[in-house]
Amino acid sequence: MLNKVPEVTVYFWIIKILCTTVGESFADYINETLGFGLTNTTVVFSVALVIALVAQFRLNRYVPGIYWLSVVLISVVGTLLTDNLTDGHNVPLWISSTVFAVLLAAVFGIWYARERTLSIHTIVTTPRESFYWLTVLVTSPSAPPSATGPSS
Repeated sequence: MLNKVPEVTVYFWIIKILCTTVGESFADYINETLGFGLTNTTVVFSVALVIALVAQFRLNRYVPGIYWLSVVLISVVGTLLTDNLTDGHNVPLWISSTVFAVLLAAVFGIWYARERTLSIHTIVTTPRESFYWLTVLVTSPSAPPSATGPSS
């Protein structure tokens, strides 16, 4: 298996920011404009994420289209999870941020204990790739809740 993630360069961050922005705008459009509601939008994007990650895990090398689709969807799902907690269940943003920070520390701890590396240059096994995507997920809910308030 070849490394399954791209090199982190300035282009990586530009693409990541653009993908995340477009993905979250699309989720807002589905949620609010089309009236799916926050819960249904979360379910739709979560199903799409599972499908994208199944495709990603089946590959034996970095394939930009599948990789970046997974990045967009995982960013959107992470943000939607926070929106659900904050808007739908009145969980203060500082609490959800703290929980996700603790989860991130746990993922890094378990990843390092098992693999003896946190290097993204060696995402060449299924366990390492699993830790990688889990890390991306628990760092995605960093965006504040929607400015429009509850929209479930």
